[in-house]
Amino acid sequence: MKKKIQSTLTAGLLRTLALLPYGLVARLGETLGSLLYSLPSKRKRILHTNLRLCFPEKQPEEREALARSTFRHVIRSYFERGIQWYGSASQIRRLVQLESAIELQDSYEQPTIFMGFHFAAIEATCMYYSIMHPVASIYTPMSDTVTETISRTQRSRFGTEMISRHGSAREILRVLKSGKPIMLAADMDFGLRDSVFVPFFGIQACTLTAVSRLAQLSGARVVPFVAEVVPGYKGYKLHIFEALDNFPSGDVHADALCMNQFLEARIRLTPDQYYWVHRRFKRRPEGEPSVY
Repeated sequence: MKKKIQSTLTAGLLRTLALLPYGLVARLGETLGSLLYSLPSKRKRILHTNLRLCFPEKQPEEREALARSTFRHVIRSYFERGIQWYGSASQIRRLVQLESAIELQDSYEQPTIFMGFHFAAIEATCMYYSIMHPVASIYTPMSDTVTETISRTQRSRFGTEMISRHGSAREILRVLKSGKPIMLAADMDFGLRDSVFVPFFGIQACTLTAVSRLAQLSGARVVPFVAEVVPGYKGYKLHIFEALDNFPSGDVHADALCMNQFLEARIRLTPDQYYWVHRRFKRRPEGEPSVY
């Protein structure tokens, strides 16, 4: 009963936010982000640790400003889920600009893996793509079953085929070979299985090898995409790049490093829009102490 009530309240809040103007919702999220940043929290500690590790060249006051802005973007993105999950297709189309270096129709003529990263606008731009083109999405089940049910249902409402990360590789390969591209995010620490340690901002990071392995098995090209929050409350921009060159290379370490280097270069353009609140360096190479 408690979970049912929680689910009803969560869905009700998000539905209400979907009725409000985008600019107002964004500003409300930023305001709450500023208020929450002033309080001690686990996420705030993780954020500061990540920034200290990845940007040692910055002065403490620069990292502080970056941390504050990041927190505002993170909380704002949660508020904007209302529009993304419950807004109309026309609402979402109006909010997203598309900039693609490839002809998207080709993605239905050759196996394609769209590789994304956890920037603040990733949810909005993936929803936009699912409105415009058929796609499947690999998702990570959440520990909160209430939010899990809502997110999976709403993310698939425009026809996206949702595939659990814990599912079989055979299912993913079936989708790729059927002519439907797959979207996934590959920049989190999901454990030592099917991962290798390679540098990310100069720090050894546990990095997934699943992308290169799936590409190797399916013959798929790997196309990176990045989501950007456009300044001035003007919505979002979805950047789709050329397929990674010589990927997969046959060397999972080289492929993982290629992924991290691409992501690092994009983060440096909008560092406050990346989800630094995640424990990216959760697992350490053998013998190294925890950084958190």
